[in-house]
Amino acid sequence: MGSSQKRAIQNYRSRLGKRGLARFEVLGRDADRDLIRSFARRLSEDTPEALELRAAVSKSIAGEPPKPGGILAALRRSPLVGADLDLSRPREKGRKVDL
Repeated sequence: MGSSQKRAIQNYRSRLGKRGLARFEVLGRDADRDLIRSFARRLSEDTPEALELRAAVSKSIAGEPPKPGGILAALRRSPLVGADLDLSRPREKGRKVDL
């Protein structure tokens, strides 16, 4: 790569930096290429829609902490509640092992 090309790239990246943007590489599936590009393009805009999109994705990725008692609530919603199942198992001592 010639010095003029390097200088052009430096100037381009400098202009991006002044606008608050950065160039970086992302790995992803080939099928998601257009989606990721359009997503990055929307995030680079300084609009209220970009802020909403950024907040929604951040919330989705971060997730919400699970509420206490979630497993108990799921078990109570089970269709087997009140089915009178016998879940007892025979108690066995196990086998004898010669060490």
